[in-house]
Amino acid sequence: MAEVTASMVKELRERTQAGMSDCKNALVEAAADMEKAVEIILKKGLVKAAKTAGKVASEGEVRTHVTADGKRGTIVEINCQTDFVARGEQFQTFVGNVLAAAAAAPKGADVLTLKYPGTEKTVEEERLELAGKIGENIVVRRWDAQEAKTGFVNAYVHMGGKNAALLVVETDKTDAAVKAFADNVAMQIVAMRPSVVQKSELSAAQIDKQKEIFEAQLKEEGKPEAAWPKIIEGKVAKWVSEVTLLGQDNVWDPGNGTIDKLRQDLAKAVGGEVALASFTRFELGEGIEKKQEDLAAEVAKTIGN
Repeated sequence: MAEVTASMVKELRERTQAGMSDCKNALVEAAADMEKAVEIILKKGLVKAAKTAGKVASEGEVRTHVTADGKRGTIVEINCQTDFVARGEQFQTFVGNVLAAAAAAPKGADVLTLKYPGTEKTVEEERLELAGKIGENIVVRRWDAQEAKTGFVNAYVHMGGKNAALLVVETDKTDAAVKAFADNVAMQIVAMRPSVVQKSELSAAQIDKQKEIFEAQLKEEGKPEAAWPKIIEGKVAKWVSEVTLLGQDNVWDPGNGTIDKLRQDLAKAVGGEVALASFTRFELGEGIEKKQEDLAAEVAKTIGN
């Protein structure tokens, strides 16, 4: 049987980030075969990853990538359990590689089945291994791509990856003013959370639902029923202006009009069409129910009270 040396243990630790004793035991089990030892460690990592799978992962990062020609943008949200891990090199590298894999994939592809860059493994296999190494649940939660036909895709990332947006601007103009407008609108999307670009994208069912909500509110307030139609009409108009990007008042130059007004003004100024075609907005951990820790109860439980 080949001898397991200190240098071999050190090499295995560097390759897997496993503990020293785990590395030594794996090498002994593998009869000093380094590749077999790596496989053993990874398999143990998968077991560790399975133990973390049910834990809430609401930290992490939202990251974007736009191609050099500006025609395609990609956005991913990848989660972990703690901000400490989110800022770590291993997690950061994983986010970058998953983004690269998604950027090269067709829109709608299952990102977990894609090849993980630089390896023969899938993204899912690498995710499991990383979860095993760091001891936290890692979730590749969602991704999307936006593509421009005649214009470009603009990306905006806020607070180091807590929120981000991709915006498609269809135009044949490359003026600095157009780019500045796109930057501001992408920022608006992140800050003001519109649901759609324009009213025509809202379904009749969505509008009817809002009418029902407003009607119930008026009934609760005791407003005379004869006045409901006009009041509801006004409330619906206000709601539409809040959930549509074009209908919102701009936040970077308050008092100067809606996004649509600024868009039209810009189109006239540059002498061409400037259309806001579509967008994607991701907010880190949005919709994930975070576990609320009761520290006092946890301490009492620990000491047996």
